[in-house]
Amino acid sequence: MNKNFWKGKKVLITGFEGFLGSHLSRSLLKVKTRIIGLDIKVLRRQTIFSRQDYESIKIYKASVTNYTLLKEILHRHSVDIVFHLAAEAIVGRSYQNPQRAFHTNIQGTWSVLEACRQYGKTEAIIVASSDKAYGEHKRLPYKEDYPLLANHPYDVSKSCADLISRAYAHTYGLPVVITRCGNIYGPGDFNFSRLVPDAMRCLFYGKELFIRSDGRFVRDYVYIDDVVDGYIKAAELLRKGNFSGEVFNFSDEKPMAVLTLLTKLNNLRLTKKKLSYNILDIARYEIKKQYLDPAKAKRILRWRPRYNIEEGLRKTADWYFNYFCRQ
Repeated sequence: MNKNFWKGKKVLITGFEGFLGSHLSRSLLKVKTRIIGLDIKVLRRQTIFSRQDYESIKIYKASVTNYTLLKEILHRHSVDIVFHLAAEAIVGRSYQNPQRAFHTNIQGTWSVLEACRQYGKTEAIIVASSDKAYGEHKRLPYKEDYPLLANHPYDVSKSCADLISRAYAHTYGLPVVITRCGNIYGPGDFNFSRLVPDAMRCLFYGKELFIRSDGRFVRDYVYIDDVVDGYIKAAELLRKGNFSGEVFNFSDEKPMAVLTLLTKLNNLRLTKKKLSYNILDIARYEIKKQYLDPAKAKRILRWRPRYNIEEGLRKTADWYFNYFCRQ
């Protein structure tokens, strides 16, 4: 991170209280960045934020689809950089309520980008996407130039958001970069429908973990600090590198099946008992094998993951176990 670049910058982070948003916010607060945070629910609990962190952030409690408010925020705070992270991020909820997913992920994206276009002074806009935007391809790993072949609500919502972002970059010259990651894990993820936080909870309390798939689904698992580092590098280098409209994959290049991940977690011997699990094999509308090629991010952004899966899981477990002990 270039501390001089970020000191005094005014940064809008949509979805600032979420898993990724909170880690990104805390990293930028440490280098004296001025954070304006927007989130549909500001809970001030179950986050990694301290009371001091909250006091340092100018907070707006609102939907990311509120175009009028977004314009007001950009002008009022003379925002330099935007990280658009707000989204309906849970695949299962998107399947149950596709209207909400389309509203938040698609309208939310064009609301942010159109507000930035009208404002006209943003230096960089980083749009958080997902490996799901690709849909399903037979050739692995996925590269940034693969077509977007999504078929299901969450996946389609991310594909649409990506295409809208590219349209604003190529048509209006907006400084936009799209980032795509696999499964992000680490401290402070309170969406316990996800594999890693649920496994941590079950391991700590000695409960059985229920696996929705057959256990053989293959994914990337990338540690949260590495993802934050990638987002920050993209924002720092966007104008200098003149790569507006580009897409970057972030991956540790060590894809693995669910059962392999759980074996690695048990091999760390974090507790006296091993994690037990029950394979339900009820997952629907999910892709069996999906992982990403990060060569472009390595070449252009000089990005490298710092944490392997064992290191990441150990750091994650340390945080969750301390958290559960305090509850």
